[in-house]
Amino acid sequence: MSEAIKGLKPELVWKYFAEISKIPRPSKHEKRISDYIMETAKKLGLEAKRDKFLNVVVKKKASPGKENAKMICLQGHLDMVPEKNKEKVHDFMKDPIELVRSGNMLMANGTTLGADNGVAVATNLAIMEDSTLVHGPVEFLFTVDEETGLTGANNLKPGFLESTTLMNLDSEEEGSLYVGCSGGRNTIGTWKLAVENAPRGAVALKVIVKGLKGGHSGLEIDKGRGNSVKIITRVLIALDKVKARLSHIEGGNKSNAIPREAEAIVFVAKKDSGKAKKIVDQWCATVKAELASVEPDMLIIVEPVVVKKAKVLKKALQASLYNTISALPHGVLKMSADISELVETSTNVAIITTGKKAIELITSQRSSVATETEEALQTMNAIFTLGGAKAVHTEGYPGWKPNLASPILKVAKESYKQLYGKEPRVKAIHAGLECGIIGEKYPGMDMVSFGPTLEGVHSPDEKIHIDTVEKYYALVLAILKNQN
Repeated sequence: MSEAIKGLKPELVWKYFAEISKIPRPSKHEKRISDYIMETAKKLGLEAKRDKFLNVVVKKKASPGKENAKMICLQGHLDMVPEKNKEKVHDFMKDPIELVRSGNMLMANGTTLGADNGVAVATNLAIMEDSTLVHGPVEFLFTVDEETGLTGANNLKPGFLESTTLMNLDSEEEGSLYVGCSGGRNTIGTWKLAVENAPRGAVALKVIVKGLKGGHSGLEIDKGRGNSVKIITRVLIALDKVKARLSHIEGGNKSNAIPREAEAIVFVAKKDSGKAKKIVDQWCATVKAELASVEPDMLIIVEPVVVKKAKVLKKALQASLYNTISALPHGVLKMSADISELVETSTNVAIITTGKKAIELITSQRSSVATETEEALQTMNAIFTLGGAKAVHTEGYPGWKPNLASPILKVAKESYKQLYGKEPRVKAIHAGLECGIIGEKYPGMDMVSFGPTLEGVHSPDEKIHIDTVEKYYALVLAILKNQN
């Protein structure tokens, strides 16, 4: 047993969480964890089936006396976001997640923890094993590739599920029941690479932005956290004072994460390298002051670098790139007028890469109102087009419209009050949940989503509040017991 989970309750949930943490499962690479689910179901004598996309459904018969209860599906996704600190040596295709316990927090050593959505996987496995529980017939749905394409949910076929009631276990605030979510799409801008030789006698400098918190581009978009791509662009524009020429820029690596790190290589005249350093240092102080309360570890540094091919972007492309990134909005576009503190519409400047033939910038737009998503897409398209880039939009995923008269919501609310003597919070979430897609695939599916408290998902700061897992699991079991 991992020392990090020793003595934690509920024992079965933590046992399975530690087990699946040993199995590499980045998005689009879920074969091993899917095999593990199938093997575990077989060992437990449960019926299981898997589709060609590696989605798995396991069925467990009702406990005595609950045979006539309505079948319910417990659902979570198998994949995790593979993020790590730059200095951390970790191969997400081979290495297990190193669990670390600190007081009431469980986290990983320099990487994402995978509690999003490993806690749901562990919950399902624990319920599959425990023969002492009281419940009606249950289906356990394990989907794939939720984080980067919602591929599993998008490819669910009619008849794969028998249930007409579903509990999604992919929310991240204990005591909250979620009844709606945002939909979202990405807008990608591409500039054809146009380069020339660096100015004669120029030296190469690497500008680095690091130490930002990052986080989920939906759940944390209203926290005022720094965006490394936006920040480094401000610094690069300031370096125009020494006629710095951009050679290369990279930042962010997940479209659903606020970018934490970015770096750029610029060429400046050797006599101006000292001035360039002063400019960068001044901007470091400026941005640290702006973000002092939310990003205390943010750093902007500059260092000499050796570059084999001294090429720089042509001046027109450099200007177009800087102007476009400066014009692109990042953060909350609109708050909901109907649900308190709910972000209704937002956008995230997510990933920039310099390739051999093009520079690509990926942004993501979210909204719980479909027409507002379209408006945000139009804004992104207009800015990219004005900036000389070719803009395309991904297909995206649908939202989930709240139903406050939901029967499973009623059972969940009553169960929570029985357990804890108070009403749970009923909310919608500014993030994509598979409920939106599952609701489209299975019209009439009655759904609710909840989970334990997580922090910093999609980043190496991901943490799970240990004490909330026991409360969350007790609610899952109570709903199963009370479902008629």
